[in-house]
This record gives sequence, C-alpha cells and structure tokens, in this order.
Amino acid sequence: MSTGLVSVAYVVASILFILSLGGLSHQESARRGNLYGVAGIIIAVGATLASVDGGITAIIIAVLLGAGIGIPIANKVEMTQMPQLVALL
Repeated sequence: MSTGLVSVAYVVASILFILSLGGLSHQESARRGNLYGVAGIIIAVGATLASVDGGITAIIIAVLLGAGIGIPIANKVEMTQMPQLVALL
C-alpha cells in the first residue's frame, strides 16, 4: 500500500478515536462511541499490516503472545478491577 494511503488511513483512524472519546462522554452516545473506536482500531491495524513489507510474521507472533497473556488475566479480574488491569497492562 502506498505511503499516502497509509497516512490517510491513520488520519481517519485518529479522527474516529477522537469521536469515540466524545461519544463515550455521555451514556446516550456510548454505543456510537464504541463503534467509532472499533472502526478506528480496525482501520489502524489494517493500515499497519498493509504497510509492513516483510515483518508481518513478527507482528502476528507479538499479537498472539499478548493475547495469550492478556486474555487469561482479564478473565480472572472482576469488572470493578478492570481500570487497574488496563493500567497494569
């Protein structure tokens, strides 16, 4: 993917992240804020994977390793302790 398209994707993802934070500020718009955040993550990850020339294997290994460590820990933590877990990770 060209550098210009990757840059545009990152800008769009950044805008979606900002909209996500704004949406999460009110209970009525929290669902929309979450959707903006998910869309931003998908675009940012897609742009990152599309811009990598040969190191995609290292990225996949790092993601799987992080998920393998994070998911079991997150399943053991109560929802009221989630902010502390996010700060720890």
